[in-house]
Formats: sequence, structure tokens, C-alpha cells
Amino acid sequence: MADLPTHTIVFEILTRLPAKDVGRPKSVCKQWYVLLSTQDFVKIHCSRSVVSSNQRVLLIDDLTCSVRPIISNNNDYGPSSTVTFPFHHQNNDVSILSHLNGLLCVCLNHTYELLLWNPTTTAFKRLSTPDSHGFYINNLDAIGLYVDADDDYKVLHIKRRSGVLGVYVYSREVDSWRNIPFITRQEYLSPHFNWSAGTFCGGTLYFTVCECWIGGTNVVICFMLIRSSSRR
Repeated sequence: MADLPTHTIVFEILTRLPAKDVGRPKSVCKQWYVLLSTQDFVKIHCSRSVVSSNQRVLLIDDLTCSVRPIISNNNDYGPSSTVTFPFHHQNNDVSILSHLNGLLCVCLNHTYELLLWNPTTTAFKRLSTPDSHGFYINNLDAIGLYVDADDDYKVLHIKRRSGVLGVYVYSREVDSWRNIPFITRQEYLSPHFNWSAGTFCGGTLYFTVCECWIGGTNVVICFMLIRSSSRR
């Protein structure tokens, strides 16, 4: 029997593995590592995971974190399994700020630190730095996850501080933050406006910006990210 081509093994067989097992074949050889790290592989794997038997919900409360399967025929949840937080802190006070392809950006509410966390593999990465990057303030900041043209996962962090807007991007590949220019209307920097988490679609991150009272202004602000730049 002829050997199966590497491309067939990776994209027709390994894309059907459970997410927690996908990382193991990366150690087979350099070619497999590269193919399993591409955005094409991630997209195919995610599309094949989107079936009723694979759907899960992650539940976080003050004391526990658990995963429960979704029972599609009656819109209920199945038995839960406990997820242990891999990061050590004084309590389980964690907020999910954004997500993309199973990767979560979370905030440790006790320290205000941002982390990237994969609850399936339990791997995580702290994004805080000594020069104050990677710290989140509720009701003032907004977070969005996206993937650029080079398959690099990135975190967009919008900060509003005393009427001044700062926009920063973290690169998982480079493991560093950088500031990017962005100009918007001054009133949207006020704490009277709430910024949603970013939604990544078609190479663009979308944020809804809503005034805090009924009948107030509601707008959508977008970051065009195809060329690693941003503009409204």
C-alpha cells in the first residue's frame, strides 16, 4: 500500500482529532509542525468540530470552572467536568474578555492581569509587562482577538484613560506589545460610553460603542487589520 501524502494525513485525518490531542503530532517532524500551525488547519479543524456532539459550554462562577456538553435536542446541558485553572492566584475571580478559535483572553480580576488561555490544553500566557502593558480596567478598556495575514494571533487592547485613547497590539509570535495610532471622536472616550468586546470577521475587528442611557448614541467602530494597520 502506498504511503499517504503528508497533506492528506494533516488535513484529512488530524483535523478530525479532539482539540486536546492536536498538539502531540507537532513533534513528529518540522513539516508537520508547520502545517499544524497554519490558520488553514485551524479553520478546517474548527469547522469539523462544529457538530452537535462536539459543542461545549465553559461556565465560570465565583468558586468553580466547568465544561458541560450541550444537548441539542432539548437545549439542555449534560454532566459537567471540572476545569482546573492552571494559573495560580488567590481566588477564581476570572473574567472572559474575548475569544477566537477556542483561545480565550481573560482577566484575573484580583491583579487585573491579562492572559491568553486555552482551556482545552490548559496552556496559558501572561500578557502583563513591567511597563504596565497587559493590565485591564473594567468599564474603561476593550479587548479583541484576531489573526493577521501571517497566522499570528494578536490581542487588540483599547485603553481609555482620562479622556486619552491608547490602542495597543500584542503579538503571540513576537511576544511583545506595540502602540498603534487610532483617532476617533472625543466623546467616545468618555466613561459614559461602553465598548463591547471585539468581534473578528472578514479581516476586521468590530466594536459596538453605546451610550449608557436609553436613547443614547450607538455606533460601530471597526479596525481594518488585513495589513496589520488600523483605521476607522
